[in-house]
Amino acid sequence: MEEEEEGLLLDESSRAERRRLLNLNLNLKCGTGELWEEMKRLGYLTGPMVAVTLSFYLLQVISLMMVGHLGELPLSSTSVAFSLAGVTGFSLLLGMASGLETLSGQAFGAQEYEKLGTQTYTAILSLNIVCIPVSILWVYMGNLLKFIGQDPQISVEAGRFLTWLVPALFGYATLQPLIRYYQMQSLIVPMLISSCITLCSHVAVCWALVLKSELRNLGGAVAMGLSIWLNVIILSLYMKYSSKCARTRSSLSMRVVDGMKEFFCLAIPSAGMICLEWWSFELLILLAGLLPNPQLETSVLSVCLTTLATLYSIPYGLAASASTRISNKLGAGNAQGAQISVVALMLLVAVDALLVSSGVFAGRNVFGYIFSNEKEVVEYVAAMAPLVCVSVVMDSIQGALSGVARGCGWQHIGACINLAAFYLFGIPIAAALGFWLNLRGRGLWIGVLSGATLQSVLLLTITSRTNWEKQAAEARKRLFTQDGQV
Repeated sequence: MEEEEEGLLLDESSRAERRRLLNLNLNLKCGTGELWEEMKRLGYLTGPMVAVTLSFYLLQVISLMMVGHLGELPLSSTSVAFSLAGVTGFSLLLGMASGLETLSGQAFGAQEYEKLGTQTYTAILSLNIVCIPVSILWVYMGNLLKFIGQDPQISVEAGRFLTWLVPALFGYATLQPLIRYYQMQSLIVPMLISSCITLCSHVAVCWALVLKSELRNLGGAVAMGLSIWLNVIILSLYMKYSSKCARTRSSLSMRVVDGMKEFFCLAIPSAGMICLEWWSFELLILLAGLLPNPQLETSVLSVCLTTLATLYSIPYGLAASASTRISNKLGAGNAQGAQISVVALMLLVAVDALLVSSGVFAGRNVFGYIFSNEKEVVEYVAAMAPLVCVSVVMDSIQGALSGVARGCGWQHIGACINLAAFYLFGIPIAAALGFWLNLRGRGLWIGVLSGATLQSVLLLTITSRTNWEKQAAEARKRLFTQDGQV
């Protein structure tokens, strides 16, 4: 009898173990299936977001190419003007608009659809108010450049270009919230179509205004304004008349003004995240101008930074897709879904970093010719290529994790990390290596790369230690306390 009882117990134990293993296998299969589906959704969103990101960058490139045919002075002054416009205006507006990736994304996930439209109007109003002091700065930028000792001719022409670029500034302030409105709903087709139409028309308009009219280089600024406002008009009309936007449309009311405080609370640290990183690379170019043979150093670093900025559109598109998915799921209270989105994101980032960095390294002896025919520049660029490859990897990681931060509402943490990583760590190392150890441009790049590495490590540490249940609860609390429901 005892032997029979022991046999029965062993059989029952074996069956229990088999059931446990079966359940584990089923859970793994379900988890793998969910992860694969999430990767496909992120990929579906990323492609159009990359195109939207590149479209604005290409508007500037096309304008610069057209102006370049007018001579050295128009080209140099327009380059300076675009650089200043990015630092003082476009980066600020892009960063502030990113606050909607938390607010509107979580509102859409919680099915607070009408709030999405109200928050979009709030952001448009807020950013246009911010444009007023920025536009005044642009009008007087020529005098400011002369005051700090810049070339008088370049200063005057750059100041005139920025003055004519003011309408583009206000258009950009309206466009960015509209992009977030569509992005947070995963309505990617309207954004893709409007960006393609805008980019195609910009080529013709810019050619006519720069090369065939008396505006000359100022035609590039006018064309930028017209193209950006065309994009605004297309997206606004779709928002007003499309049935897909019916549930998220809202009427203009005092709620638009009442939401400004909440918007600025996230918009300011969001701007800090993006601007602090953006400005560190602009500072790199300024430091290169202080090195021996500044023309060579500045040219090579400009080529490397232009390449990096173009390739960055891929991780930025991934980040935008991830912030959409994560904020939607946190707003819906789906903590596990948000965590799966993060894992899927990091897998896609790993693939992107591997493929892109390998491509850059393979073409290290060639891609310098895209920007210059001078052998000295091309060889220097080839020597910098391994560092650029590492930067591609770091930018892919930190760019994606910045999207996670925006989806969760950690912009203030991201701003503090960027301040410490670049300005307290990276830039001092860059100055020490570039000037004291005489590594020149390589030293400057290694310093900023060190900052990007520290930034990636800190963001990865915070993300890996996140309590997603707590994040979902905080998202729900933020949404419903606004409505007076808690």
